[in-house]
Amino acid sequence: MDDPIGLKLLAVAKAQLGYSAKADGFTKFGAWYDKNVGHDSYYQTAPWCDMFLAWAADQVGLKDSVGEFAATIDHAKWFQKQHAFGHTPEPGAIVFFSWTGSNTVDDISHVGLVESISGSTLHTIEANTSGGSLIRRQRDVSNVVGYGYPSKVLVTSAYVPRHSGPPAHVTDIGDGPVATSDLTLALPHRVAPAPHDALNIPHPDAIMGGLLAVVLFGTVGLAVAKSKVAAIPMPSAPSVKLRKQGKHHRTGTPVALPADVTPADLVAAEDSTILMPALSLAAAQHAEDQEFWGRISHLEGDEELSFWDSLHSSISRSQGYGVNESETPAPAVTGR
Repeated sequence: MDDPIGLKLLAVAKAQLGYSAKADGFTKFGAWYDKNVGHDSYYQTAPWCDMFLAWAADQVGLKDSVGEFAATIDHAKWFQKQHAFGHTPEPGAIVFFSWTGSNTVDDISHVGLVESISGSTLHTIEANTSGGSLIRRQRDVSNVVGYGYPSKVLVTSAYVPRHSGPPAHVTDIGDGPVATSDLTLALPHRVAPAPHDALNIPHPDAIMGGLLAVVLFGTVGLAVAKSKVAAIPMPSAPSVKLRKQGKHHRTGTPVALPADVTPADLVAAEDSTILMPALSLAAAQHAEDQEFWGRISHLEGDEELSFWDSLHSSISRSQGYGVNESETPAPAVTGR
């Protein structure tokens, strides 16, 4: 069974095959260890078989599973404490050697990576071997003290995906600039929406208001337009005014429907459209107009009604009431 984390170390090691230390023992791995872990120039020229593994683990973000050691004995004991030390070879495992023939941890003097196993022979990749190089080697298992298994190390630190950012500070929560003494700029991701005027887009309230005006007043105009006076300019008030009973409850200057809008369109409007409430209201009022005209249609040409309407208008004018000063007296009923 392969050690999956160890296999990632092998991939890094294969890319470094052939690397050799300088004549004075200096290596880039020792220099990295000095700067990031040991903070001592000694490590720049020290034996580097284990420092290379620390560097490789850092390259793939696995230092918590591999450890950061320069001393092989300390490294093996760390695996023991992690309950990740054993005696079964597997590809990706870290192998610890002793050249004295002893199988105790305190006699460990070298370390490498297991690449494959053939019977009692290990195929390894090792650093600081054969004159200070990083190369492949073949080792007999008799020289092995034990193996460290990176995938068996229990990592307690919380996992954070590489693409995720740091958590938001409490002062970053909310809308608009943060009103604190140490922050003077708004967060860059908070972009105020552009005003409708800047985009040349009418405000939704203006759109709905205009639509209602056209639909509602246009419906009144349609009802009047069906009368006999549709071909002439309409007066400022409907042609029917029964002042004895009060005028019809919806008055105003009739307005024709737009050319591309018909009553059928209003009635057939689907509920799925956002404009349905306005269109439904218009259709209802159109039907109400039709019912109103239908109920008084029998009064067309009624001379008695005409007489009483004219008489009522005359009396109202003589007594100074019944007609608003701003209104133009309506003509007698002669039909619609």
